Amino acid sequence: MTDADSHLHRPDRYNGVCFVTRSEDHIDVTDHLLLSRLDLNLLVSLDALLTERSVTRAAERLHLSQPALSASLARLRTHFGDPILARRGNTYELTPFALRLTDHTTTALDAARRVFESQAEWEPSESTREFSIYGSDHSFTTVGTVLTRLAAERAPNVRFRFLLHTPTVVEDAANRLRAADAMILPHGFLSNLPYADLWRDDWVAVVADDNDAVGDQLTMENLASLPYAMTYASQNAFTSVGRQIQQLGIEPRVEVVVESFVALPYFVTGTRRIGLIQAALVPLAHQVRGIRVVGLPFAATPLVNALWWHSVHTRDPEHAWMRALFTEAGQLVESGADTAR
Repeated sequence: MTDADSHLHRPDRYNGVCFVTRSEDHIDVTDHLLLSRLDLNLLVSLDALLTERSVTRAAERLHLSQPALSASLARLRTHFGDPILARRGNTYELTPFALRLTDHTTTALDAARRVFESQAEWEPSESTREFSIYGSDHSFTTVGTVLTRLAAERAPNVRFRFLLHTPTVVEDAANRLRAADAMILPHGFLSNLPYADLWRDDWVAVVADDNDAVGDQLTMENLASLPYAMTYASQNAFTSVGRQIQQLGIEPRVEVVVESFVALPYFVTGTRRIGLIQAALVPLAHQVRGIRVVGLPFAATPLVNALWWHSVHTRDPEHAWMRALFTEAGQLVESGADTAR
């Protein structure tokens, strides 16, 4: 570097790490100074304290001494101007401010971990990366099981963490997917996010074997008169087929709501209830005693199941490998070529 160039590069050191900045990058000086004073170890300590709600348990979780973590808590209290943990009798509770930090801290820690786990050259067979995927038990027991068998053959040390989504998670998908890798969800709930279509699925009904009100196929009268076991039944959480029944002028009489497609047949057997599940789950439904599968009296709109992710992951080669594997698994599910279930 020449003397003329030296003013363009200024090394900043913090905790032994050198950051090089260039004057033409127009980095905001205030933001830079703030970040230079932060210690990522404090983020780890904060996450443990918010999770455990106890200095002692948080120290044990991080394999630190209690005085060391107490020192970190003191620094966090000074930084935020908030006690974080407040004594209530013989226990400690999170302050209202700390409760607000909980989701942000987990997201920030996961994002930081993802940055430092990234590799310039990535070989699936040698990787130990963990991918976190939101979805329902329907998606996990169909495309998820096929995906993990493919991954075990090609990248045996790669791990998948499947997380059940909730209406809150789906509503906050744009933020949640900054830290998580993807979400499996049919079209109609998310928008303005990258996606890859995986497989199409249809709707069928399950009823008890001894339900003499139902023949080989449901009738519109059955839909109007019989009770239901539903997987989702609220304004913010619903199935497309349930909404379609309402659009036909029928308000389902719901006796049971269970947020599990796999468990639904257990709430139908021995009753007069109707349950609505995806066709891909029929093999699992047949494993429940006293259940039979029947058709619907109208043409239900098929599901187009997709993998959704945040654009920050799009250029990540590891993420691209995962997406390609999901697409392959979805094709196997739709074709029925996967016979292991």
